Amino acid sequence: MAEKSEKPEKPEKKKDKPQTRAEREADRRRVILRAAVEVFSKKGYLGCRIQDVAKEAGVAYGLVYHYFKNKDELLESVFASGWQNFLGRVQSEIGRDQDLASRVRGVVHVAFEAYRRDPKGVKVLILEVGRSPAGGAVNRGSAFSAVIVAAAQMFAAAQQRNEIPSHLDPTLAATMLFGCIEMGLTSFVMGLLDKRDDQAIERARDQVAETFLNGITQARAGTGASIPNVRTIRSADTSAGGIETARQRPRPSN
Repeated sequence: MAEKSEKPEKPEKKKDKPQTRAEREADRRRVILRAAVEVFSKKGYLGCRIQDVAKEAGVAYGLVYHYFKNKDELLESVFASGWQNFLGRVQSEIGRDQDLASRVRGVVHVAFEAYRRDPKGVKVLILEVGRSPAGGAVNRGSAFSAVIVAAAQMFAAAQQRNEIPSHLDPTLAATMLFGCIEMGLTSFVMGLLDKRDDQAIERARDQVAETFLNGITQARAGTGASIPNVRTIRSADTSAGGIETARQRPRPSN
C-alpha cells in the first residue's frame, strides 16, 4: 500500500506590523490633504467648506480641525506638500551636468508630467494658490523665489558657456521659463485642451520647451536698450528684501 505523501507545510503569513500612533496621524493627515485637493479643485477656495473636506475624506468634521486650524492653513499645507515635491524634481533637473537645452526640456517635462499624474493638484496650485486672492494665505514669495533663483543661476552659467546671448537677464529668463510653463498648463486647467489626451499633453510639453528655447537662443538686444554693468539674482530670502550678487559681468563692447 502506497504511503501517503505529506503535504508541504504552508508558510505562516507574516502579520502586519501595527501602525504606530505617529504613522496613523500622518496617514489621516494625508487623507485630509488629498480630500482638500479634491474639494478645492471642484469648488475653489471660496466655495470650499471644512465640512466638505471632512465628507470627502470620510472623517468626522472635528477631526479636520484637529490637524488644521482653519481653511487658510489647509490651503497652505496643500501648497507646501505639492510644491516641495515639485521643487525637488525641478532642482534635480537644473543641477544635471547637461547643456542648457536638455535641462530646460527636463524642467518642462517635470511640470507637465506632474499635471498628467495629478491634474487636480496642479489646478489648485495654479488657480487657487498662484492666482486667487485666497492664495495670500500662502507664503508664495519665498516658495517661488527659490526655484527662480536656481533657474537664474542655470541661465547665468549658460551665458558663460556662450549657449545663450550675453545681453539677456538670467532672472528674467528664469521667470519667463516658468511663465511659459504655467500658461501651457493653464490651457489644460481651463479646459481649452483635453487633459485626458496624453498625446495632447506631450505635444504641449514639447511646444512650450522648443518655443522657449528658440526664443532665448536667438534673442537680439533691443536697439535702444542699455545693458547694465552688473547682473544680479535675487536671494531666495525675499522676506529680508536682500539682493545677492550672483554674477558680475562687464558691459560688452559694441
